[in-house]
Amino acid sequence: MSAGAASRDSAIAPGQSIELLKALHILTPEGRLNQDSRRKLKQVHHLYHLIEPLLDEVFARSAAPTLVDLGAGKSYLGFMLYDLYFKSRAAGRIIGIETRSELVVGARELAKRAGFERIDFLDLTVEASIGSPALPGQVDIVTALHACDTATDDAICFGLAKRARHMVLVPCCQAEVAAVLRRNKNASFGKTPLAEIWRHPIHTREFGSQLTNVLRCLQLEAHGYQVTVTELVGWEHSLKNELIIATQCGQPRGNARDRIAQILDELNLGELRGRFLG
Repeated sequence: MSAGAASRDSAIAPGQSIELLKALHILTPEGRLNQDSRRKLKQVHHLYHLIEPLLDEVFARSAAPTLVDLGAGKSYLGFMLYDLYFKSRAAGRIIGIETRSELVVGARELAKRAGFERIDFLDLTVEASIGSPALPGQVDIVTALHACDTATDDAICFGLAKRARHMVLVPCCQAEVAAVLRRNKNASFGKTPLAEIWRHPIHTREFGSQLTNVLRCLQLEAHGYQVTVTELVGWEHSLKNELIIATQCGQPRGNARDRIAQILDELNLGELRGRFLG
């Protein structure tokens, strides 16, 4: 398949850079899509269509909004957003945060080759990026995709500190709450019959994962965000597909903090109060 043929493939958006897709290894050097890369591209486009209205809203509010992608990895999302949206606008900036220096160097080189002047990459932890002078004091959109274990919590802390208008989060491999449930299991049996929910190891893992995201949503609502939870992709593609979209509405849910405290107390998770109520 030639580059021209690839550009007509229905999986590729009109105007999307074929050379960028090759550089990201979504297309082969010959411009072909295999089954796996076609599925990946479809997922990225699906996420883009969910983020696009948020971008429209922040561009209507600000002449030069900033989107920060935390745990950017190879920066598939950042490059796709720039190519599909930011490239056609005169202003606006994307910043990718990643701790693996070789990925940061590679992303910078690709941005230079592609002529993407308003996408930057910083070799920082999320915690360090909160106070870094390389980032603005306020950002418009925060994204964190497949942020493993407590990395999603770090992303929420970043978004709150930066007064983000929107947060787009895809949590992954939530282990912290499950570990506390497991550690306190014997004591929990004497405290509440609800401990039967996480009696078996597989239930501990799955319940801990679900509970983590419930607490995160309540935390966001306590800080004045309206929260929507949906699927990123179908279950047949990934079990880690929960998508949390939070938009600052300025009206904290009145009982959110009380709900968090009650849940932590009822489930013998008091040691996590600092994370979800801090």
